[in-house]
Amino acid sequence: MKKPIKFTDKKIKGLPVKKTRYDIRERDGFAVRVAPSGRKTWIFFYDYDGRRRRMTLGTYPQITLSKAKEKHGDALKLLRKGIDPGADEQKKRIERIVAPTVKDLTSLYIEKWAKPNKRTWKEDERILEKDVVRAWGKRKAADIKRPDVIHLLESIADRGAKIQSNRTFAVIRKMFNFAVGRGLLEFSPCTNISPVARECQKDRCLSETEIETLWYELDNGSMSEATRRALRLILVTAQRPGEVVGMKWSEIDGDWWTIPSEKAKNRQAHRVYITPFAREVLGSSGSGYVFTSPSGVGHIHINALSRAVRRSYELDKNGNKKISIDHFTPHDLRRTAASLMTGIGISRLVVAKILNHVERGVTAIYDRHSYDREKQQALERWEKKLRQIIGMEEKDAEKIIKIRRGHA
Repeated sequence: MKKPIKFTDKKIKGLPVKKTRYDIRERDGFAVRVAPSGRKTWIFFYDYDGRRRRMTLGTYPQITLSKAKEKHGDALKLLRKGIDPGADEQKKRIERIVAPTVKDLTSLYIEKWAKPNKRTWKEDERILEKDVVRAWGKRKAADIKRPDVIHLLESIADRGAKIQSNRTFAVIRKMFNFAVGRGLLEFSPCTNISPVARECQKDRCLSETEIETLWYELDNGSMSEATRRALRLILVTAQRPGEVVGMKWSEIDGDWWTIPSEKAKNRQAHRVYITPFAREVLGSSGSGYVFTSPSGVGHIHINALSRAVRRSYELDKNGNKKISIDHFTPHDLRRTAASLMTGIGISRLVVAKILNHVERGVTAIYDRHSYDREKQQALERWEKKLRQIIGMEEKDAEKIIKIRRGHA
């Protein structure tokens, strides 16, 4: 072992860089390590519990000579009291090695929280894979800070996907809250962050004139026949777009469509009366999904409805939109139907039953009435009103729909 030397700033600055790493020691295990890169690190070598150990005190010149000596002195005091001065550093090093990356965390979140609790877990998975894992996948989850979150959200918004930026933020926030709840992180980097994009309140209801225009202009829209029928059925039945696109023929028994609990948003099975108008929109019975995807595998995706509507607002070669009314979303059709139902005197309670909204309070616990009769009467009244709005009598409706499908 080389004779210890007296450290000075001049001595430390003048240490040469070599092809291999080497150490220069002072007394009591105080040393500096010089790497081939030129990096100089303060080290404390000591023996504890019969084993040779090493404790890092910091990097020069960020940690000055005087500060390094102070830290070395504190470590010596602990050692003389029988305490391992490097225990905390070793613990942090181990925690760092086993700490989850963002990719690890996303997989854990999907498997342990999203899948058991969200019917739309695949959408969470898609959002995380598309933007979050791509940007942060290899980074430690604990290293993600608020500026990282804000920068990611702004980058999504800057590419024109402002609403997607908000959806991504909602999933990121849920994922990091999940990590905090499981003790994987101390804090969420999403705390005190607001969505980047401002969204308008979701209160769009189509007027009767807009409904009439839309009903017929859907035939000109940039969408498949299955998408057109799905959009019309949302308006006719007032059901959720996601539940409509996933509809199966086997779920229809006579005049009733039963949405299973595993498909319902609120996890409660729901019966929907199929009016003659709804039956006309559905067409001939078949097998499998009612609204089959263009690929022939599975049903059309809920996002396909929104994309089809957006495409229909793009200008054609003559500078005209294929749908002329103000922009709407598939869910606006459900809201419109519900609003017009109350407008023709159907009680809010019955409309809530048609919408399959969850009731709160003690009354809901004891109310076991099915409301099938009330729902049927209400949807029959809504059918009559909707036919009046679009100027289509029952016999005319059957004829027009058959002609459009090429059955006449």
